[in-house]
Amino acid sequence: MGLTGSRRRCFWAGQSASQFGDRISELALPLIAVAALHASANEVAWLTALAWAPNLLAVVLGAWVDHRVHKRRLMVLADLARACLLLTLPTAYLLGGVTLVQLYAVALLTGAAGVLFNTAYPPFFAHLVPRSSYVDANSKLSASRSASYVAGPAIGGALVQAVTAPIAVIADALTLASAALVGPIQADEPAAVGGEQASYSLLHRAREGLAFVIRHPILRASLGCATTVNFFTFMTATGLTVLFADRVLGLSAGVIGLAFGIGSTGALLGALIAPTISRRIGLGRSIAVGAVLFPAPIAVTATASGPLWARAGALGLSQFLAGIGVMLFDVNLNSLQTAVIPDGMRSRVAGAYSTVNYGIRPIGALVGGMLATVIGLRTTLITAAVGGALSLLWLLPSPIPRIRSLAHIAPLLADDGTETASRPAPR
Repeated sequence: MGLTGSRRRCFWAGQSASQFGDRISELALPLIAVAALHASANEVAWLTALAWAPNLLAVVLGAWVDHRVHKRRLMVLADLARACLLLTLPTAYLLGGVTLVQLYAVALLTGAAGVLFNTAYPPFFAHLVPRSSYVDANSKLSASRSASYVAGPAIGGALVQAVTAPIAVIADALTLASAALVGPIQADEPAAVGGEQASYSLLHRAREGLAFVIRHPILRASLGCATTVNFFTFMTATGLTVLFADRVLGLSAGVIGLAFGIGSTGALLGALIAPTISRRIGLGRSIAVGAVLFPAPIAVTATASGPLWARAGALGLSQFLAGIGVMLFDVNLNSLQTAVIPDGMRSRVAGAYSTVNYGIRPIGALVGGMLATVIGLRTTLITAAVGGALSLLWLLPSPIPRIRSLAHIAPLLADDGTETASRPAPR
C-alpha cells in the first residue's frame, strides 16, 4: 500500500535520505557559526531567521510553480541547488575562507530551494500515489522523517566531532543524491495552469491561491488550526523548553537530550499508528485529537516538580505525547488536503499555507521570549499549552470532524455549499 511499487519506493528512499541529511545540516550550520566563526547569540538567531525567511514568499513561488509543466524537474533542481550551495561551505573551509556572510547566504538560498521543492511536491505526490493510499503513504514518509530526528542528531554530532562541522555538511550534500532517485521517476504530472489564467500576473495567481484557501471550508479551518498550533508551540519551541528544563527543573544537558530523544520516538510511533487510528475513529477526529495532543503536553513539563526522576520523566513524557500528537495531526491533515485541492491549485495552496503557517513561527518565538521575561517561564509554557489546544475551535464548526475517510469528503463539501468543481475527480 501507499509507497509500494518501484517508483514510489525510489521516492520514499530519496526522501528518507534527504531527511537524514537535513538533520546533520541543522546541527552543523549553527556549529559552524558558533565554533568556527565565534558568532554571538544574536548572529546565530539571524541564521535561523534567514533559513525560514523564504517561506514568506512561498505564496508567490507557489503561483509560479503551478504555471510550470514539469514539477518533478523543479524538485530535482531544488535538490541539486541545495547540494551545490552546501558544498561551498567545506570548500571554503578547506581554503580557509568561511565567513558569516557566506553562512547567511547559504542558509537563505537553501531555504529558498526548500520552498521550491515543497511547492512542487504536492502535485507530484498526488499523481504518484493513488488517492486511496494517501494516508498510508504520508505515514511512511512521516515515519522516515521521525526516524531521522531519532538518529540524525546523533550521527551529525559524531560527524562534527570527527571531521568538524563544515566537513560534516558534505554528508547532507551527498544525501541530496535523492535527486538521482527522484529524477528517473515517471509519473503522470498534472498539466500547467493554462487558458485564460496563463495571462494572469503572478501576484494575481498568488491571490487566487490564498482566496481559494479562505473560501474552502476544509482548507480554511485547517489553516486556522495549524497556524494557531504553530504560533503557540513556537512560543516555547526547543530553546525556551531547554531553558526551563535547565534553570527551573534543574536537569543536566544529558538528561534533557535523553528526554528529547524519547520525544522523537513518540513522533515515530505516531507516524506508524496514524493510519490505524484514522481507520478506527475517523480521519477528521484523528486530526482533532492531534491538534490537542500536540500542544497540550507542554503543560506536563510546566507543572513538573518533585525528585529528579519525576522532573525528568515529566519532560520525557511531554515530548513523547507531543510527538504522537503532531504525527496524528500532520499525517491525516496532509492526506486530507491532498484529496481536496484540485490539480491546478496545489502549488499555490502549498505556497499560501507556507507563507501563513510558517510565517507565524518566528512571531510566536518572539512573543514567547517577551512573555517569559514578563510573566515567567512556567506561566508562558502553560499559556502555550492552553492556547495551542484551543486550536481545536477552528475545526469544530467545520466539516473536518465528520470526515470518516477520504471516500466520505464529497457529500460533506456539498452540504457546506462548496462548488463541486473545486473537488478533484475520484482516482
